Amino acid sequence: MDLFRNYGLRRVINSCGKMTHLAGAKVLPDVIEAAAESMKHFFILDELQSAAGQVISRATGAESGCITACTSAGITLGVAASMTGMSLPRVLQLPDTSGMSSRVLIQKGHCVNYGHPITQSIRLSGAVPIELGSIGGCTPDEIRYELQRGDVAAIVHVESHHTVQYGWVKLPQVVSLAHEFDVPVIVDAAAQDLRLQQLVGCGSDLVLTSAHKFLSSTTGGIVAGRRELVNAVYLQNKGIGRPMKAGKEAIIGAMAALEHRIQEDIPAWSADQDRKVQMILDRLADIPGLILSVDPDPGGSPFSRVRLTPDPNITGCSAAAFRDVLAAGDPAIVVRAHHVDEGYVNVDAIEMTDDEIEYVCAEIRRTLSNDK
Repeated sequence: MDLFRNYGLRRVINSCGKMTHLAGAKVLPDVIEAAAESMKHFFILDELQSAAGQVISRATGAESGCITACTSAGITLGVAASMTGMSLPRVLQLPDTSGMSSRVLIQKGHCVNYGHPITQSIRLSGAVPIELGSIGGCTPDEIRYELQRGDVAAIVHVESHHTVQYGWVKLPQVVSLAHEFDVPVIVDAAAQDLRLQQLVGCGSDLVLTSAHKFLSSTTGGIVAGRRELVNAVYLQNKGIGRPMKAGKEAIIGAMAALEHRIQEDIPAWSADQDRKVQMILDRLADIPGLILSVDPDPGGSPFSRVRLTPDPNITGCSAAAFRDVLAAGDPAIVVRAHHVDEGYVNVDAIEMTDDEIEYVCAEIRRTLSNDK
């Protein structure tokens, strides 16, 4: 079946990475097989989620886990769970938070927009986000001050390249401060599934990640953490979580992806990403006016991306124009343009085959050189 021809869609070469606007990841063959098999059967969803929790526990070291629609849903449901606990009447009361602790602390530098503002994910539960510090930094004293004021349901902490990368309080200290006041810490780690064990190991109460990023699964959100709080997240399906529930293909897909991760040789995977990065550098090394360098993943995951900085005076093409020319083709080549206003783009090779790398490098050369 040719979906592109049937529906008049352009093909895409993903040089950007694991991005929602590109419809997630290419799903692993064994995950496709498991998800497809799930479509043929019925399940008791509570039993299926319980089985998923066991897999999540083995893969992450957390006490338990469950699957929801996506990480964004996990943020809303995690906050809701921190307010309601296992009280069904409170679950049914939301988003009215009367009688509940409803303030949720978040460092201002963590107030990211990943398609919508993270503060909106918090507010969807009925909670009130309290932004701490300034965009340039936050101190432990500012966190402690708000914790001492009371009425705090949770702290939301973001592990992402989108956050301000300096002047903020790191996760281990956030956890230590929060737990002094018996307040849970909810970690938005949407694209940090390669660091799940580390983030859980910091003592986080909930760690949320996307099944459809580096795990290469069907669309879903993985919730890993303290058993009682995970159970309270799942209980939200009887309330505001009903429109955020995961289907059987999402649950089975995430389970299969986590099983794959448990067996995966991460050092070998990282070495292959390094090989592809070097391949790009070799193909583009002699283009006049193009500065090449390598950027490690800012979130701490074990891979790097190639940075391309075109000199408009030599190439006749700014970073923004370069991005737009590549994206306008068929297939569309979508590069990582988070820093285009700073004059450069990144090429992320994770989702590209060697043949696609050859094609992309040829198109880059054509765009930036006299071969136009």
